[in-house]
Amino acid sequence: MKKKPRSLIRKFVLYLFAVLFFITTIIFLVFGVKGYFMYQEAVKAYPISQMVSSIQNRENFVEYDELPTIYIDAVISAEDKRFETHCGVDLIAISRAVVNDIKAMSFVEGGSTITQQIAKNQYFTQEKKLERKFAEIFTAIELEQYCSKQEIFELYVNTIYFGNGYYGIYDAAKGYYGKLPSELSDYEAIMLAGLPNAPSAYSLNTNPDLAYSRMKIVLSRMVECGVITQEQANDILANGN
Repeated sequence: MKKKPRSLIRKFVLYLFAVLFFITTIIFLVFGVKGYFMYQEAVKAYPISQMVSSIQNRENFVEYDELPTIYIDAVISAEDKRFETHCGVDLIAISRAVVNDIKAMSFVEGGSTITQQIAKNQYFTQEKKLERKFAEIFTAIELEQYCSKQEIFELYVNTIYFGNGYYGIYDAAKGYYGKLPSELSDYEAIMLAGLPNAPSAYSLNTNPDLAYSRMKIVLSRMVECGVITQEQANDILANGN
C-alpha cells in the first residue's frame, strides 16, 4: 500500500527541522567558543575590577541614591524590564531577538540587557557579529558576579551617551536642563531616560519632537510595567509642557 503524500511531507518537514536544528547548534557552539576566547582576552587586558574602579572614580560620578526614583524606573522599563531578576542575560529577550533576526534575515534586534550594554560599550565594538555577542554575554555574567545591581545601574547611567556631546547622566542633566540629576522633574527625568536609545536622533537640541515621541514610548512602557498609572503618565506629559 502506497504511503499517503501528507505522511511523506510531514516526515520531510520533520527531517528538515532536525537538520536545521543540528546546523544551528553547531554554529552556536563554534561562535560561542570564539566569543568565550574573545571575552577572556578582553577581561585579561582590562579586568572587570579595574573597569569598575575607573568609572566610579570619575569626576561627577553620580551614585544610585542621587538618582530620582522615577528616572531609575523609566530606564529599567525602557531598556531592561527584568533587570532586577536576571543574571546579566535575559533569555526571554534574546529568544525574541533571535526569532525577529531570523525573520528579517539580519541583526535587527539584540535583546541586550543593561549589563550587556555596559560590557559592549566598555570592552567591544558596536559591530554586529555573533562571536562578539557571545563575548558580551560572558562579560555581562562576570560583571553581575562582581557588582550589585545598584552598582551596575550606576555604571550604565554614568557612561551612556545622551546626545549633543553629553556622556553620563550628570552631564546630560546639567547640559540639557542646568540641574543636578537629583533636581530633575519627573518630566525631565523620563525625557533623559529615553535619549540613549538613539542619542543622535533624539538629541533635545536638534530633534525635540522626536525626543518627545520617544518619551511617550518610555511612559507607555512604564505603564505596562506597572511603575506608574496611565493617569500619572498623562499628568507628567501635561505638567511638563
